[in-house]
Amino acid sequence: MPLSDFYPSKVFKFCPFCGAEKFVWDGAKSHRCGACGHKLYVNEVAATVALIVNAQSELLFVRRRYDPAKGTLDLPGGFVDVGETAEHAIIREVREELNLEVSELQFFGSFPNRYLFGGVVYFTLDLTFTCTVRDFSPLLAADDVEGYLFAHPQKVNLDEIGLESIREVVKAYIKLA
Repeated sequence: MPLSDFYPSKVFKFCPFCGAEKFVWDGAKSHRCGACGHKLYVNEVAATVALIVNAQSELLFVRRRYDPAKGTLDLPGGFVDVGETAEHAIIREVREELNLEVSELQFFGSFPNRYLFGGVVYFTLDLTFTCTVRDFSPLLAADDVEGYLFAHPQKVNLDEIGLESIREVVKAYIKLA
């Protein structure tokens, strides 16, 4: 099935406010209930991505432990928690996933993504940062990371990267490297 079959406009049928089965997509960016009039907007969710390079100019990739795209290559990162800045989120995610401390970071760019989870496509905006790690000795795969590897990005098969936004991040990074 195409990913678009799991878009909120196809999945959400009942109003979460009154329960009526009159919840319809307006064709732009929200659902509107024909019974109570409430609107529910579909917006992108903030996520973070880390570009971490070692002394050999190799990029640090992780292997996804869970779906979506379980077992495929990814970059460290994750969702921004409510009330958290993107900068704090990327530092936290790198620590949780790899046991590494980010000493410096710089905004690299933003990349839209579609993230299928639990039968619904969520739209994310991946806020990507170049991150400096001074000490790789504590490196350990944890949290939702199954493993990790350092590789020159030009030598990585982009088809092994499971999320479309991460493929775009790596392509953009290669252009600048």
